[in-house]
Amino acid sequence: MDIKQSQRIQTSVLNGIEKKALVWLAQRQPQWVTSDHLTLVGFVGALMVAAGFALSNLSVGWLWLSSLGMVVNWYGDSLDGTLARVRNTQRPIYGYYVDHTIDCVNEGLMFIGVGLSPFVHLDLALIAYALYLIMTINVSINAHLKGEFKLTYAKLGPTEFRLVVIIMNTILIAFEGIRNWSFALPIGSTAYSMHLLDCVAVVVIVVLMLMFLFTFVKDAKGYAKIDPKKKPGTGGAKS
Repeated sequence: MDIKQSQRIQTSVLNGIEKKALVWLAQRQPQWVTSDHLTLVGFVGALMVAAGFALSNLSVGWLWLSSLGMVVNWYGDSLDGTLARVRNTQRPIYGYYVDHTIDCVNEGLMFIGVGLSPFVHLDLALIAYALYLIMTINVSINAHLKGEFKLTYAKLGPTEFRLVVIIMNTILIAFEGIRNWSFALPIGSTAYSMHLLDCVAVVVIVVLMLMFLFTFVKDAKGYAKIDPKKKPGTGGAKS
């Protein structure tokens, strides 16, 4: 099968520095290391993130494991494709399928891990995960229809989000007052206890919703021009 690879659109804040770092790392990988090995490293990193958040119920110090997992996940997830491109060993069909399937699993582990921590309600984490998956599906659809694989929105990509999580973890570990801050949000007859990261999760949910709606409307208008309405009786095959 002759598969044309989609154009990768990467305009994040750290993109320039990150590209150089990834190429430098790829050029120095041992020959026995393959893209599949690095994909597995990314998966292990996601497990570390989830475990660190879940274990933070026992001690906030476990958030260091979560932050380390973010670095490990970045290393494997970002380097697997770069290694293939540097070595000119791309496998467009297999690589696309495996990479993006594992990405969804990794994201699920991390979002659920956050929801199992004492800092974010599980329902908020799952809503954020659902919206993230919707954005991921939208990217994949556009990769098929337009040949564009958009990796960033509003100058932010996966690397920037990982960095934000590491910063938030460090703040929670260092400042007990921030870690224990909460307020009661009345919803019906129930008082919903909201912590700092619950508020962050709500902001993330709202931002993801707005980003999706903006992207959907913009793309739908573009596709409407490419595929305009047909007058009755003018389309389809003649009998």
